[in-house]
Amino acid sequence: MDKNKSYLSLKKICLDLGADLFGVAGIKDIKNNFNISQKLLAKFDKAICLGVRLSASILEEIESAPTRLYFHHYRTANALLDQLALKVSNHIQKKGFRALPIPASIILDWENQLAHLSHKQIGSLAGLGWIGRNNLLVNKELGSKFRLATILTDMPLKTDKPLKDTCGKCRACVVVCPAGAIK
Repeated sequence: MDKNKSYLSLKKICLDLGADLFGVAGIKDIKNNFNISQKLLAKFDKAICLGVRLSASILEEIESAPTRLYFHHYRTANALLDQLALKVSNHIQKKGFRALPIPASIILDWENQLAHLSHKQIGSLAGLGWIGRNNLLVNKELGSKFRLATILTDMPLKTDKPLKDTCGKCRACVVVCPAGAIK
């Protein structure tokens, strides 16, 4: 199976289903950090990262705290990502490969803010952006106005390279943060 062709075919499927971002990361060096059983993780060597754009208008409405409209939008975007991850996982499995969809937003340990894995770390490794001053994944086109989900797989796919970009001298997020949380 040609890794490039598989990658391009899967990317098209994901974008056609509603994803705005798609990237593939090699996870061999980081999967020991995941909160998933090592027995299960041993079967996977790649992670597909999917992103969905958030509404700029809803985000602009936030002044000092998230609004009710934002909370609904957040849940809806996460539900969309979870549906995308499930559909893509089923597609991969029909092709004869393993797939494990990781939900967009499930906290396993609230005190330590731990999830199954870090979607933003996967997104960074998959070339979707870099970790910015706001401690979020920043994408060249979308900024940090998106949500992510991940699918672990053993499907032969080419992997993307992390971007070398950084925020540089840009401090736009510091200036516009409604809570003044970014220093």
